[in-house]
Amino acid sequence: MIDLYAAGTSNGIRARIALEECGLKYKLHPIALEKGENQTVKFLTLNPNGQIPVIVDSEGPGGKPVTLSQSSAILVYAGEKSGKFIPKDAAARPAFWQALMSASTDMTPTLGSIFQIVRGKDPHAPSADLFKGRWKQYLKVWDEKLAEQKYAAGKELTLADFSLYAGFARCKGILPELCEGFPNVDRWAAEMAARPAIQRALKF
Repeated sequence: MIDLYAAGTSNGIRARIALEECGLKYKLHPIALEKGENQTVKFLTLNPNGQIPVIVDSEGPGGKPVTLSQSSAILVYAGEKSGKFIPKDAAARPAFWQALMSASTDMTPTLGSIFQIVRGKDPHAPSADLFKGRWKQYLKVWDEKLAEQKYAAGKELTLADFSLYAGFARCKGILPELCEGFPNVDRWAAEMAARPAIQRALKF
């Protein structure tokens, strides 16, 4: 059994999608960030940085328990543990890794910067516009890719799709105007949103 400590942020959603889609048994422990539950002594023993998500797998490799933070690390861990959503064909893996890293290290930090600025007590409009423009540029490139291929990394559904969708869904729920005007992304996102596992993962 895996214990998941998470909240409904893009990172928390990414980890939960991974567990749901990979069919791994887990128990969700919601962490109320607004109440500081990520800064308790108990949580800090799991992740000293005080960030969600964290998983504790009591049946890790070799039967030994594993504690793991970082949403993309959890995503890959779930894929490897289940044997799902990582291309078996070595020729397809470079595109997969590129798509996964772009979704995780380009999209998510940019979205986080936007949220941090617009939610601040004194939002700095030029900075917000800078990161909003960067987000739209990333989506423009994704839209062009998804005009030529069905999924984020090519022909098959992979962990990269789950990582990308976590950020996209979070943004669309809070700042939907940043997700408008990308028809191929919309087509792809509609397919992701229709998946039962993803629907379950979004309910925090």
